Amino acid sequence: MAANNKNIRFLTAPKIGRRDKKFCRFKKYGIRYIDYKDPDFLMRFLNEQGKLLPRRITGNSLKYQRKVGQAVKRARQIGLLPYVTDLMK
Repeated sequence: MAANNKNIRFLTAPKIGRRDKKFCRFKKYGIRYIDYKDPDFLMRFLNEQGKLLPRRITGNSLKYQRKVGQAVKRARQIGLLPYVTDLMK
């Protein structure tokens, strides 16, 4: 009996911890203006304590990370976002 190589399948290790490549969502979707009056959108860039998430986690470029930071600061100033909190999400 000749072994047919097309039917041989090998068990491969599962891809544990493999994530998709991070990207700047602002560049990809063409978002130029970050609205500081939209707290739901800005909440994506904050952790449970209300701190701004770093670029290495969000995948933002430096330009847009600065714009997000400025928008969060403005939203906090007018009272749309809290400065500090416990379990915000």
